[in-house]
Amino acid sequence: QVQVVESGGGFVQAGGSLRLSCTASGLTFEDVAMGWFRQAPGKEREGVSCISSNGRGTDHGNSVKGRFTISRDSAKTTVYLQMNSLQPEDTAMYYCAATFTSNVYDTRECHPSEYTYWGQGTQVTVSS
Repeated sequence: QVQVVESGGGFVQAGGSLRLSCTASGLTFEDVAMGWFRQAPGKEREGVSCISSNGRGTDHGNSVKGRFTISRDSAKTTVYLQMNSLQPEDTAMYYCAATFTSNVYDTRECHPSEYTYWGQGTQVTVSS
């Protein structure tokens, strides 16, 4: 049984930082691309940052480029999202997801529809 569990969300002031963690189990971590997605009230779910199964391919949404960094630790089967210079518009529920890929550099263009296994989400709230 595949499980994806996020942690690290919270409340932060604008300009602050947070680090989200996501641990995946029940699958071979080296076989999956991992991604972070977010959904704000009334908006569609969007790709934030994704990383390929070998960790060498990454994809970021335009709104977070230069501010967010994604990384993965195979020994801990965990993916991280370091979020810096947070802004109120980053407020959303953040979800972690995994998908099997045959191409080790593939991030599936960080599109939510391409990801199979999802966590329950962790809330990030940024105050102005």
